Amino acid sequence: MKNKVKKLRQQFGLSQAQLGEKVRVSRQAINAIENNKFEPSIWLAYDLAKFFNMSIEEIFDFKESERK
Repeated sequence: MKNKVKKLRQQFGLSQAQLGEKVRVSRQAINAIENNKFEPSIWLAYDLAKFFNMSIEEIFDFKESERK
């Protein structure tokens, strides 16, 4: 699923590992989300949105993604 996680993470000056620590997942999970290889659970999407002070819809592009 297309998303803005990498852009937001870089704007906040965080490494993938640092962002992972903030939302309690591994660096590899953040990398996979950024590269559209992994769709986060609703709870992880919520934690990312809360951390970035945005809505889930502002971070993840549902319209451009195939529904599974």
